[in-house]
Amino acid sequence: MSSEPFWQRKSLDELSDAEWESLCDGCGRCCMQKLQDADEGDVYFTDVACRLLDTDSCQCTDYSNRLKHVEDCVSLRPLDEQKISWLPPSCAYRRLALGEGLASWHPLISGDPLTVVTAGISMSGRCKPENEVPVHELPAHIIEWHDL
Repeated sequence: MSSEPFWQRKSLDELSDAEWESLCDGCGRCCMQKLQDADEGDVYFTDVACRLLDTDSCQCTDYSNRLKHVEDCVSLRPLDEQKISWLPPSCAYRRLALGEGLASWHPLISGDPLTVVTAGISMSGRCKPENEVPVHELPAHIIEWHDL
């Protein structure tokens, strides 16, 4: 048996459901509303959360049924180039797909689920629920990730 962790010895396509889910650090960044430039294709993140995201815990309030309730929610498996572009640079799925390792603050590296919060990666307490922000105001809520 290899002493390498599963994310180093397996491709994303080879992961079990449990391994796949454990890669999620629970930051909530992928659940932020995004805007895409129609001409260039660039993706811009906002600090406005999906209506199913608990903005304190950064957990989906109906994860198993999210695709039924949120029209533009994306199932990441299988992960492809388009889906990768919609993930924040800090995302473990994106990092591994691009040949990068997990960040030092990732709970699978640190052994502590709170390092995502202490490292400033989590959106907990840093986002607004979508029902509080009209769609036409989304451009005013664009944010950039400066913490990597």
